[in-house]
Amino acid sequence: MARPLRIEFPNALYHLTSRGNRRENIYLDDKDRGTFLGILLQVCERFNWVCHSYCLMSNHYHLLVETPEANLSLGMRQLNGVYTQRFNQTHRRDGHLFQGRYKAILVQKDVYLLELSRYIVLNPVRAGMVRTARDWRWSNYRATAGLAPVPNWLHCDWLLSCFGRRKKLALQRYREFVADGKEQPSPLKALRNQIYLGDDNFVETLQAMLGEDVDLSEVPAAQKRKPAEPIEKYIETADSRNEGIYLAYRSGAYTMKAISDNLGLHYSSVSKIIKAFENSRFKT
Repeated sequence: MARPLRIEFPNALYHLTSRGNRRENIYLDDKDRGTFLGILLQVCERFNWVCHSYCLMSNHYHLLVETPEANLSLGMRQLNGVYTQRFNQTHRRDGHLFQGRYKAILVQKDVYLLELSRYIVLNPVRAGMVRTARDWRWSNYRATAGLAPVPNWLHCDWLLSCFGRRKKLALQRYREFVADGKEQPSPLKALRNQIYLGDDNFVETLQAMLGEDVDLSEVPAAQKRKPAEPIEKYIETADSRNEGIYLAYRSGAYTMKAISDNLGLHYSSVSKIIKAFENSRFKT
């Protein structure tokens, strides 16, 4: 069977999963899970991702994210690549951590986001790891249900708005919605052509994109990031040259190689500077 295509366009919504090589665990302890979430934070910030839901299991994870800037592959390369490096360094291992390519399913937001978000947070319950979704620390459930602080990279508003305009009522209805989902069939049973989760019009529209010269570069103004400054501008306005380098990289407009070429620095020097700032900001 041929591998499914990767389709990327502004504001696409994806259900993402990635499993451990040979189905082995990708998290050996809670510190590993904390490290992964720290890297996910960096990816959401750098690539402007909107994360609606997540769940970290033992040998795989689930994410439900929107990509306003059509950069799924770049973000996933960063997420899985950096986490693999950290995991191997921590546990003195080498080689591949993840099994092949990650799986990306294109989701029709208005039809399936709610069902998928429920399916994701109920994974530990279906696996017999906990009794209820609130008992699992490593998903978005507790934050979305108002039982824990909401990290700034997790977006709960759209999800909760589907349950009511008043937050207290919306939280209660969300909890009930998740509790009622234990016996519901998986929404992934409606998957079509390995990569689509949506109605006929949704599938036809996406398939047409594959065969047409469609301009997919336009992003709604509300979701556009501020245009990147020249690299020199970041350095001039930062407290130090190194911070300027980090801010230029974090803007998403410049690769490490572009920064090193522009400033006449060795690639490894730029890499070390950026890694030092990331470690200091997102220490877990």
